[in-house]
Amino acid sequence: MRPFFFIREPMKPSRVLTFFLLLAGLLVATAIVYLPGLRGGFLFDDYVNLPSLGSDGPISNWPAFWRYITSGTADPTGRPLTLLSFLFDAHNWPANPLPFKRTNLILHLLNGVLLICLLQKLGRMISPQTDQRRLDMAAILGAAFWLLHPLFVSTTMYIVQREAMLPATFTLLGLLAWLHGRTRLQRGLQLSAMAWLLAGLLGCTLLGTLSKANGILLPALALVIEYSLLRTSSAVATRATGDLYRRSMLWLALIPALLVLCYLLFEAWQGFIHGISSIRPWTLGQRLLTEPRVLVEYVNLLWLPRPFTPGLFNDNVQLSTSLWSPVTTLPALVAISGLIAGAWKYRHRHPLIATAILFYFVGQSIESSTISLELYFEHRNYLPAMLMFWPLALWLCDVRMPQLQKIKADNTGDDYVARSPSMLRKVKPALAVVLLASLGLMTHTNAALWGNTHDQAILWAALNPDSPRAQANAANVERAAGHPELAAIRLKRLLAKDPDQVQLALNLFNAQCQLGNIDPSTIDAVKLALHTSRDTGSLLLHWFDGLMEQVQHSPCHSLNLQLVANLLKAAQENPYVAVNPGRQQDLYYLQGHLALIEGDADAALADFNHGLDLQARESAALAQAALLGSMGYPRLGLAHLDHYAAIRQQAGQPGFGMPQIHAWVLERQHYGSKELASLRATLSSDAASQTTGNR
Repeated sequence: MRPFFFIREPMKPSRVLTFFLLLAGLLVATAIVYLPGLRGGFLFDDYVNLPSLGSDGPISNWPAFWRYITSGTADPTGRPLTLLSFLFDAHNWPANPLPFKRTNLILHLLNGVLLICLLQKLGRMISPQTDQRRLDMAAILGAAFWLLHPLFVSTTMYIVQREAMLPATFTLLGLLAWLHGRTRLQRGLQLSAMAWLLAGLLGCTLLGTLSKANGILLPALALVIEYSLLRTSSAVATRATGDLYRRSMLWLALIPALLVLCYLLFEAWQGFIHGISSIRPWTLGQRLLTEPRVLVEYVNLLWLPRPFTPGLFNDNVQLSTSLWSPVTTLPALVAISGLIAGAWKYRHRHPLIATAILFYFVGQSIESSTISLELYFEHRNYLPAMLMFWPLALWLCDVRMPQLQKIKADNTGDDYVARSPSMLRKVKPALAVVLLASLGLMTHTNAALWGNTHDQAILWAALNPDSPRAQANAANVERAAGHPELAAIRLKRLLAKDPDQVQLALNLFNAQCQLGNIDPSTIDAVKLALHTSRDTGSLLLHWFDGLMEQVQHSPCHSLNLQLVANLLKAAQENPYVAVNPGRQQDLYYLQGHLALIEGDADAALADFNHGLDLQARESAALAQAALLGSMGYPRLGLAHLDHYAAIRQQAGQPGFGMPQIHAWVLERQHYGSKELASLRATLSSDAASQTTGNR
C-alpha cells in the first residue's frame, strides 16, 4: 500500500476552474503589461548576432540552414538552438524586430507557466498535508512576482537575450522531469523513473547548454533542491530513495556539477597564471573582487525594484582593486559569503529560504565568477531568481512549510497553515495585490521605455553618465534625430575623462562631420583613441569603410583621403593591434581599400596579400578579390585568388566545438570551392571583356 503522502487526490472541478482562471488572468495581465515594448527596435548585440540570418542570402534551403545553424561563435557550442529559434521570426536580414520581440514575450509567458508547475510540484512534495489550494495559490503568486518583475524587461525585450531565456526553459523542463522521475522511483516504477531522470538531467541539460553555456548548471540546481529542500522534508526523510536513485544522482547530477566546478577552478588558475584577454581592462583578481558588489546590486534590484534600471550599458562599473577600494568591496564579499554559508547551515531550519538563496548563487556561478565575461548584465538574474519570491508567496498565502524531524504522520493540513494574527491574515491578500500591481505598473513603465528607442537611449545615458557605450548610443540617436550638436556636446564631455574610448572619439568625429567641419582637437582625440584603445572588434573596420564611402560626397570639409590615411596610421601603431592578427588583417584590408580609391591598385593588392599572409581566411580572400574586380581590376582580383590558393594550406584550424562543425559543413557542401570558382569565373569574364575593349 502506498504511503499517504504519495496519494494524489483528484482536484475538484471548482478548484481546477479557479486555478486555470487565475493562471489565464496572470498570463493576460503580463502580456498587456509588456505590450508597449513590442514597438521597440534592435539594440547593441542584436546587430552582432542577428545579421547571420542573411550573411549568405536568405535561409531558404537546407544547405543554407545548416550553414546558418552552425555559424555561432559564442561558447564552444555556438548556441545553435538559440539560432534555430530566430528562424521562427525571420529568414533573412535586415528584418522586422516585432516578430522577434513577440516570440521572446511568448517564451517569457511559457517560462512563467513552467515555473508555476515547478513551485506547485515542490510544494506538494515537501508538504503533502497542506491545503492544496493554498499551495497552488502560492505557486501562482511566486511565479507572478517573477513574471511581472521590472528587472526582467531587459531580458524579455532584448531580442538577443533569448540566449538567456531558452536555457531557463530547458532548466525548468529538466527540473520537472527530474522530480517526476524521482517520485516514480519512490513508487517503485524503476524503468519509467530512469527514463524521466535521463530526460530531465541529461537531455534537458544538453538542450539548455546548446542554447547557452549556463544551461549546464541544471544538474547543480537539481542538487540544490535535493539537499536543501527535499532532504529536509518527511516525505524523503521517512522513505529511502534507494541505491538506484543515489547512483543516478551521482552520475547525472553530482559528477556533472563537479566537472563544472573543476572548469571554473581551471579558468581561475589560467587567469591568475597566464592572465586574461587583452580586451578586458581588468585582471581576474579585480573581477573576483568586483563581482560580490555586482551581486549585491542585483539582489538590491530584485528586492527593491524600480521602474527604470541602468539597462544594457554597464561598462562603467567601478573596479575593486583591493578589499578596501572601494570601501564596499569587503562588506559585499562578507555579505555574499555569509548568505551562502548561512543558507547551507540553516537549510534544515529554513529550507525554503535556503533553497532560494543557494539556487540563486549557483545559478550565477558561471557568469559571475572566474570566466572573463563582462562584469555586469541584468539578464544574468533571469534564471537564478526563479525561486527567489516563493517563500514570500507562501507567507502571503499563510502556508508554513515543515522543518526536518518536526512532522508527525498524524498531522492534519491545518498544522501547516501559519498561525498569523487575525488582522495580519486579512492584510496579506491586500498586500499581495498591492505588490503585484506595483510590479505590473513598474514593468509596464519600463516596457513602454523599451518601445521608444529615442527616449530609452537618452534615459540610459542619464542613468549611466560615465558609460561610454550609453553616451555613444545616445549620441547616435541624437544624430539620427537631426541634432548632431547635442551629440557633440555629450561626447566631448565624457571623452575628456576617457580619452582612450574609441567609440566616443569616432562618434564625436561623426557628429562634427555632420555639422560640416571637424575641429583639429577632435582629430587629435581620434588619433589618440585609435592609438591607445583596446581591441574594438569590428568597430574600426565598419567605421573606416563608411568613412571612405563618405569622402567623395560628404558635406564635411575637413574629411579627405589624407585624413583617412593619417587616422589609419594611428590605428596601425596601436600596441594592442600588433598582437592581434585579426585586427592587423582588418587594417591591411582598409589600407588596401584606401589605395584602390586613390587609384593605386598594385599597392592595394600588396596590402590584401599581406593581410592574407597573417590569416589565410577564405572569406577575406573572396571579399578582397571581389572588391578589386568591382573597382575595375579583375586581373588583380584573380592574382589575389592565386595568392590565396598558394597559402591556403597555412590556414589555422577552426576553434574547438561548433567552429569545427561549421568548417565540416562548409567542406561537405563544397561551399568555399563553389564560391571561389564562381568569383573566378566572373573575374575572368570581366578581364576578357577588358581585353576585348582595349582592342
